[in-house]
Amino acid sequence: MFDRLQAVEDRYDQLTEMLSDPDVVSDITKLREYSKEQSGMQKTVETYREYKDIKTQLENAKDMLNEPLDEEMKELVKMEVTELSEQIETLEAQLKVLLIPKDPNDNKNVIMEIRGAAGGDEAALFAGNLFRMYSRYAEMNNWKVEVMDSSPTELGGFKEIIFLINGNGAYSKLKFENGAHRVQRVPETESGGRTHTSTATVACLPEAEEVEINIHEKDIRTDTFASSGPGGQSVNTTMSAVRLTHLPTGITVSIQDEKSQIKNKEKAMKVLRARISDKFTQEAQAKYDEKRKSAVGTGDRSERIRTYNFPQNRVTDHRIGLTIQKLDQIIEGKLDEVIDTLIMEEQAHRLESLDRND
Repeated sequence: MFDRLQAVEDRYDQLTEMLSDPDVVSDITKLREYSKEQSGMQKTVETYREYKDIKTQLENAKDMLNEPLDEEMKELVKMEVTELSEQIETLEAQLKVLLIPKDPNDNKNVIMEIRGAAGGDEAALFAGNLFRMYSRYAEMNNWKVEVMDSSPTELGGFKEIIFLINGNGAYSKLKFENGAHRVQRVPETESGGRTHTSTATVACLPEAEEVEINIHEKDIRTDTFASSGPGGQSVNTTMSAVRLTHLPTGITVSIQDEKSQIKNKEKAMKVLRARISDKFTQEAQAKYDEKRKSAVGTGDRSERIRTYNFPQNRVTDHRIGLTIQKLDQIIEGKLDEVIDTLIMEEQAHRLESLDRND
């Protein structure tokens, strides 16, 4: 572990030198790349340096115990040794977690896509509930939500809604939301009081920057059409809606949320970049064997990850066996208890893998 920590500190110092090099300062791409790399190491290096400082203090205190001291001084030094030893244990635990390989997408914005699946109108209403839940959660984290495109229903739900959550660390918190979400409740349209089960799917994609996904103009077919509202009625007679098709992958994105064709195309390009990036990531992930899959699920969009049981006020995350009797709070965006538990489970799993490799 300490060899890896020393290697991280050495690289951090090397980056500090490189970032003061005039050639790097004048190269925006390199400057951004090296700054980002160093920023990702900062917490680890600071903690490691604190650990080394405390370790030196502990060794000095232990050496003092071998010197002739009066009883009062000896007791004070013993107390210091105990306190420093406890700090060392705490810092070692922190360093183990900090050494867990980082997801390079964790600090990115996230594009979320929610679609009503099985259950018709009720599934669309549930998709609307999920959108509101994530919007509230974003608001609590001071993140900005921007709707990219939506297909609302007459009852107030969504057949589909695509939105961007802009905020530092948004993807790190929301990446575990990929999959099928199931709801059990009595629909507003049900007169007999029977509980129905419906589903909605959630896709959570890190926003891809232009420098990461280079899409050639010749590989994109652009179609324009008039946008429409709930039920298919026309809401715009101009050809402002945009459909982009990436010919090499066949990925298609349609955006009609804005009245401006230019703005719709900009949004469509953001979604297209994210979907292409996600496709490559999913293909790479599929090459891993079962042992290397995440402790909190495969990330497969079809995997049923969570059930929201309204009659019993219960939320169950099936991947980690977590059940919480606080659905009324969770559906209002208070997701921290669920998300923090998922993150801790994932960290524990990766830490265990790290220890095995050691």
